[in-house]
Amino acid sequence: MSTTELAWFKSSYSGSQGDDCVEVAVAAQAVHVRDSKDATRPALAVGRDGWARFVAFAAGA
Repeated sequence: MSTTELAWFKSSYSGSQGDDCVEVAVAAQAVHVRDSKDATRPALAVGRDGWARFVAFAAGA
């Protein structure tokens, strides 16, 4: 699946101005992350386990 076919979404913490946001798309094997200001640049793909560890760390768990 190409990154153009993914369902991208922004965090609920993102502002309504559309600036300084990241977008995330969840696929079967990985979580993809990209800069919302320049969606033409390559996205970062992270394994689902790695993403879960990152989210837990960011949440302070």
